[in-house]
Amino acid sequence: MSGLRERRRIKAMRAIQEHALDLFDERGFDAVTIEEIAAAAEVSPSSVYRYFGTKEGIVVADEFDRMSPERLKGFLDPGDPVGSLLRAVRAYESAPVGPHDSGGAGEMPLPGKSPWRRVRYFFAEPSVRVAVCAHLDHASRRIAPLIAATGELTETQARVITHALVFGYFAALEQWYLDGGDRPIADYVEEGLRPLRTVWHVAGPGSVQKAGG
Repeated sequence: MSGLRERRRIKAMRAIQEHALDLFDERGFDAVTIEEIAAAAEVSPSSVYRYFGTKEGIVVADEFDRMSPERLKGFLDPGDPVGSLLRAVRAYESAPVGPHDSGGAGEMPLPGKSPWRRVRYFFAEPSVRVAVCAHLDHASRRIAPLIAATGELTETQARVITHALVFGYFAALEQWYLDGGDRPIADYVEEGLRPLRTVWHVAGPGSVQKAGG
């Protein structure tokens, strides 16, 4: 039953997020209220607040938030976290889109709408950008212990390089946005994070060797 409840919760959150994006696209972020989003999604305003906390939270929320520690370990290869992230981005861009009520764990937004359309709000709305940075900081704090657990990096090194990973990803997204969003985001992520792959693998704490060496 808990699995069914979780699927229903995810389905409801996706529906709220898509209806919110529809309203933001139509009227602008600032002009839309939580109450209007709730009405469009046919849920109560309290449900929106419970799921997302704030209007900015609706834009920022993603699948990573809902990953359990066990699933996160399966998602992230501590020996190649850049590759893990890049594979996730490519899968997201290549997966077929589905309707609001599809309900599967890997399904995308509505047909004809880019799964990345929320990304422009990261950079167009200052309050959303602040929320994204807080979200990335939280993600880094979840990932860093997994990197440190390999024993190849000190805790300080793991924290620093994980911040480089998640905020480097954010920088790649911003360059994609500034360039007009015409090319795949995966291209920007691969190019932008390539320097990290040359320093990620280490022979031991404090001793860095070239990736693949």
